[in-house]
Amino acid sequence: MACGALVLLSAVSPLIPGPALAQGGCYGEIKTFATVPAAPGFPEGIAVHGNRVYVSGPATFGTAGQGPSKIAVFDRDSKVQKNTIVVAGEALGAEHALSCIAVDDDGRVYALSTQLGLLRFTKTGHGYVQEGYGDPLPDLPACGMAAPGQACSPTPFPTPPLPNDIAFDEEGYAYVTDSLQATIFRYAPGGGAPEIWFQSTALVGSGDLPIGVNGIRLDPEREHVYFSVTFSPTDTSLGSIYRLPLVDAPEEADLELVHDYDAGEAPDGFTFGKSGKLYVALAAANAISVLDEHGVEKSRIESAPGEEIPLDAPANVAFNDPAQMLLIVNHASFTRNPEHFGVLRVWVGDKADPLEKPSLP
Repeated sequence: MACGALVLLSAVSPLIPGPALAQGGCYGEIKTFATVPAAPGFPEGIAVHGNRVYVSGPATFGTAGQGPSKIAVFDRDSKVQKNTIVVAGEALGAEHALSCIAVDDDGRVYALSTQLGLLRFTKTGHGYVQEGYGDPLPDLPACGMAAPGQACSPTPFPTPPLPNDIAFDEEGYAYVTDSLQATIFRYAPGGGAPEIWFQSTALVGSGDLPIGVNGIRLDPEREHVYFSVTFSPTDTSLGSIYRLPLVDAPEEADLELVHDYDAGEAPDGFTFGKSGKLYVALAAANAISVLDEHGVEKSRIESAPGEEIPLDAPANVAFNDPAQMLLIVNHASFTRNPEHFGVLRVWVGDKADPLEKPSLP
């Protein structure tokens, strides 16, 4: 059976087609779900609630003097863009960005703004009302330069905060990765000021753009918090998936390695399937890595030659459950090709492990 996309079943097995779909498609066959407007472009976050798919951006640098950040709202079934949420209150003359998003039980959308902190959007009529939910992440001094007892970052030199991904637990705490300050922050239910939940030199990035801790999700048992480190602090060609117990104050000794990536693959966002598999976006490898519950890579999904829009620095993933498809955000952060901004879809024969969507004040 011929297949449009090829799947790497293991590190040593050849590229072979996946099993056929009854509708004529194949496991790993990538198609376009929707394109994202070039302004603001550079989409990164994705969340699905009911029949709506939310895609946020821009997640990039060089936005000073550009237009506001936005969230595109697509119909899950028709794939048509139904609405656009425009972020209000940004100082457009300065750097401004919108990274990842989440939703709560009432369908309210939460988005991480580099300037404004954690925002919340409530659908009212034909539009969305914006409110501040959580304060911006603090700009921490490097620990080597901090005063005794002062909150600090384990980075070797001062770096600004860069909120990246967000995940809720069932109690309503929001866990947020800070990719430049090697920190995972936590907002209490109801928002307010973020607190430091976990820090480690293992979360420090490296290279010209030292992106460290990045994607974050809870495991299906809600016992652990999983997160990616995109560029290892010791080698920019390495990246990893780690996990920590879901407790109030995890310690360094609790940090557990799940999987190491190499060859400059750059693990970014990820999501769990109902099967227990972990679907990881590899931004530099232009692929989706599929790990089993033991952290072993079982397959890899890549674009076939001649795709309308190929995988281009995939940043995050979410499930379209009725179709057993994975939705993939094309960030195009390295090529910066506006024709590649969009959301791709790939049949994987799996459904979502439902993300926590707590009821919040």
